[in-house]
Amino acid sequence: MENKGIIFNIQKFSIHDGPGIRTTVFFKGCPLKCKWCSNPESQLNNIEIHFDESKCSKCKTCVSNCNQNALSLSDNKITIDNKKCIGCLKCVSICPNKAIENEGNYKEIKEVIYECLKDKDFYEESNGGVTISGGEGMCQPDFLKELVLYLKKENIHIAIETTGYIEHNLFKELAILFDLLLFDVKHYDRNKHFEGTGVYNDLIIKNLKWAIEHKINILIRIPVIPEFNSSLEDAYQLSDLLKSIGVKNVQLLPFHQFGEKKYDMLNKTYELKDIKPLRPETLENYKNIFIDKGLNCFF
Repeated sequence: MENKGIIFNIQKFSIHDGPGIRTTVFFKGCPLKCKWCSNPESQLNNIEIHFDESKCSKCKTCVSNCNQNALSLSDNKITIDNKKCIGCLKCVSICPNKAIENEGNYKEIKEVIYECLKDKDFYEESNGGVTISGGEGMCQPDFLKELVLYLKKENIHIAIETTGYIEHNLFKELAILFDLLLFDVKHYDRNKHFEGTGVYNDLIIKNLKWAIEHKINILIRIPVIPEFNSSLEDAYQLSDLLKSIGVKNVQLLPFHQFGEKKYDMLNKTYELKDIKPLRPETLENYKNIFIDKGLNCFF
C-alpha cells in the first residue's frame, strides 16, 4: 500500500522557515497543546471541519445531510462534534456557500514530492529548500522518513520545525536526516512548561542535548509569550539553560494573534484571546540577556 500522510497545507515561497526560498509542508498532529498555538488546525492527527460563519446562509443543508449527526445549528452557528465526525467531507462538498471546509488531507508521498520539486530551481538559486512544519512532523515517522530520503536524493536542503517531544530513540533515528533542526524551547521549568503546553519538558531537553552532542545543526526558537515566559527572569533562566547545553543560536518569536480566528472556525476555545501581541522593539532587553551570555540571539 502507498504510504500516506495527513497534510494540512503546502506553502510555497516561504522565507521564515529556514534559509533561502523554501516550500513548507505542514504535517497534521502534535503531541503538545500550546495555549498560544497559531495553527490549532495542526493539533489533531485527523481531518477536521471548520466553519466560517460569515459565509453561512443558515440553510442547514449540511445538518440535514450529515449521516453521523455531527453537525447542528444553535445560536445561529453551525457546531461540529469532532467525536462524531468521521471526515467523510460530505458537508464540505454540498455547502452552497463554501462556509464549511476541511483541514487536512491524506496525501501520497508522490503528491508531496511533486509539489516540492516544482520549485527546485528557486531552492538552488537562493540556497533554500523544503521545511517540514506542523504540527509535529515526527509524529508521522514512516511518511516523514520516506519523504525526506527522496528529497535528499535530489540534493535538496531539508529542515524541520520540531517540538522535540518525540520518543528518544525515534528522535535519534529521524533527527540525523535533517540539515537543520528549528527546535522549539518554550520554558526552563517543567511544571510551567506543562501548564502552557500539556507536556513536561524533560524529554525535550534530553533530545536537545543529544542533538547538540552529535553536532546536528540547530537553531533554537523561543516563542515569547506574555505571562508565560516573557519576563527578564525568564530570559535569564532560559539563556542559562541553553548555554549550559551548548546552544549557539537563538531566535525569539514574539507572541502574535495571527491565528485567533481559526479557533472560532474550529469551535475551539482560545485562552489568550485578550492578550496583546509583543513586538521586537519591546523585547530588546530580553534579547540582550541572551547576547550577554554569549548566545547569538535575534528576532
